[in-house]
Amino acid sequence: MTEDFYCDEALSGRTRVTVVVETEDVLAFEHTRPFWPVHIVVVPKQHVPSLVDLGDASRDLLHRVIEVVRQVAARVEREQGACRVLANLGRYQDSKHLHFHVCSGAPLRPDTA
Repeated sequence: MTEDFYCDEALSGRTRVTVVVETEDVLAFEHTRPFWPVHIVVVPKQHVPSLVDLGDASRDLLHRVIEVVRQVAARVEREQGACRVLANLGRYQDSKHLHFHVCSGAPLRPDTA
């Protein structure tokens, strides 16, 4: 397996995910190992290395990803009263595929503060 959980597992169907929102280009699903009580991941279906390295992806795709992030974040904020939207880069980005975390609540483990 490469360092891309999303292409290798979530998008390929090898790992089952609970879909929150799905469009032609974007998948939002419940994190498979959540760090917060509400933890949703939003990824482009096309491989995009990171927020600063779009690879072959268009800026239009990034815009469509952000639209889904906004939709999910608005719902979580409405339901929970607050949320975080996070993107990791470099050594903080475990899976080398652009993804955003939409989360709410107190960390479930101390290493996520």
